[in-house]
Amino acid sequence: MDNANMEEMVRKFVSGLPAALSSMRAELEANFRAALQGAAGRFDLATRSEFDVQTKVLERSRQRIAELEGRLAALEEKLEKLQR
Repeated sequence: MDNANMEEMVRKFVSGLPAALSSMRAELEANFRAALQGAAGRFDLATRSEFDVQTKVLERSRQRIAELEGRLAALEEKLEKLQR
């Protein structure tokens, strides 16, 4: 989770607090931020840019596999014709 998203979540959380808790706002904000960072740290998360890069790598790999499968099928067909 990047800092901008985390800060946005903290702002939304704090803005939703009742007025009676405004005196505790800074403490609650710090505790909520720490809880979010701790939760995010326990997960093996990738950034959006890392995810996008891996998506492109996967797509290229799929295209290459499809190409190789086609070539293999053509070679198997040639081999079968030669064996007849």
